[in-house]
Amino acid sequence: MKLMHLGDLHLGRSLADFDLTEDQEYMLDRLLEIAKEQEVDAVLIAGDVYDKAVPSEAATRMLDYFLSRLAESGIYVYMISGNHDSDERLNYGSNLFESNHIFISAKYDGSLYKQTLKKGREEADIYLLPFVKASQVRHFLPDEKIETYDDAVRAILDNADIDKSRNNVLVAHQFVMGKSDPALSGSEGLGTQSVGTVEKIGYDCFDAFDYVALGHIHSPQQVGRKEVRYCGSPLKYSLSEVNNDKSVTIITIGGKGETDIELLPLRPMRDMRHIKGKIKDLLDKKNVTAPEDFIYATLTDEEIIIDAIGIFRQVYPNTIRIDYDNSHSREIERSDISEPTDNRTFDELISDFYRQIYGCDISEEEMAVMKAVAGEAGVI
Repeated sequence: MKLMHLGDLHLGRSLADFDLTEDQEYMLDRLLEIAKEQEVDAVLIAGDVYDKAVPSEAATRMLDYFLSRLAESGIYVYMISGNHDSDERLNYGSNLFESNHIFISAKYDGSLYKQTLKKGREEADIYLLPFVKASQVRHFLPDEKIETYDDAVRAILDNADIDKSRNNVLVAHQFVMGKSDPALSGSEGLGTQSVGTVEKIGYDCFDAFDYVALGHIHSPQQVGRKEVRYCGSPLKYSLSEVNNDKSVTIITIGGKGETDIELLPLRPMRDMRHIKGKIKDLLDKKNVTAPEDFIYATLTDEEIIIDAIGIFRQVYPNTIRIDYDNSHSREIERSDISEPTDNRTFDELISDFYRQIYGCDISEEEMAVMKAVAGEAGVI
């Protein structure tokens, strides 16, 4: 049997000031085409279906369209919530959905949700583990010693009575690590890096599963072993993802222990690119390619260009951000921002900052404006 592994759709997401609805609709249509071309039996959706706990009308419409098309094609769906999703909203109508073979587990209720997928003589037990916190699991398993996320997930799995002789597939949305942490992008919203190891889960707790469909990390990658995998987000949602090759994960399951994984390229309607150089060269007609792409630009010009983003958008209308890499920016990076400022006046601090940015002294009129703004903000 064939499974398609998806996650981190983030329906309803925007990119800076740009609405991604059209891009996400295009992506969902492409996923539907691949599902039919590959003749998949089921789609696994590993959380962060929506970008916000209260999804927009456009986001809910897109999910309804996607699930309806899959159901019409006879493709089963197994979906869980992620840390961006609202448990109740994603779970709404789940009993009705099951009649169309759409199985949703949006909130842990004390037991690990399980469905058996059958195709001819082949069977696979599909387990759904929505995003959980240690406090939630302690409520249902009070006799277990649960202090960390790792403790919580292990307790859930230990109490699930998993038959290891069968083909077992788990869909989960957690921060899982192998021998080292997975490669992160700038889009993940769990905040795992700032709180030490408390939220990290060792991949070895999934040893009973022939495939683990993970969500949360936007960069596609395996964790520990090839059968424990993040599929990654289908679209690029941050600058750190510009070099990611987005893909669709197709899993073929045969007999026990026979699991094959294939990555199919996923091309967006509009790509995200990072370009670097002098503004004159970047906007030269002979150097301009795919102008509709989302663009991050780094300018190496020494002088600050007034309304650079407005100039860029005349050529690249979907320019997201512009920054600089020149002698001034490098000097700022080298400067010690922790240097004490208690004995320096507001005028001295602003003058030094202005000089580092623009390479010249601030005028009296500009200083007056800065003081007025600082006064309104309560800084001085």
